[in-house]
Amino acid sequence: MRVETIPLILGVLVALVGVGLLADAWLPEKVAFRRDRRRRPRTERHLGGEAAIGVGVLCMAAALIGRDTWRYSTVAMIGGAVMILIGAVLNKRFLRDRIVNRGELRRGETPHTKPPEGNDRIR
Repeated sequence: MRVETIPLILGVLVALVGVGLLADAWLPEKVAFRRDRRRRPRTERHLGGEAAIGVGVLCMAAALIGRDTWRYSTVAMIGGAVMILIGAVLNKRFLRDRIVNRGELRRGETPHTKPPEGNDRIR
């Protein structure tokens, strides 16, 4: 394998990720379960923002595939970075919920009650 083919293979893999993001944004959602067991409703993602991230990833893949010989690789990288940033801003609430929200501590333990005091450990 020649070294020149590594950016091509990497670019094709990144392009597949971008196509997957676009397909996830454009295809209708079919829920496999009837009722959600969560205590809080899920935060909805912004489909336009997800599509913008997919287009940004495709721009990055085009710049990887184009290597140094393509005249517009710098423009594609800048455009991809801008599209990813726009998508992240549009999905700000969704991303924040995925990173920060950890839910209740444990079942049976509420954050407002203290554990029982005393020597009630099992020996």
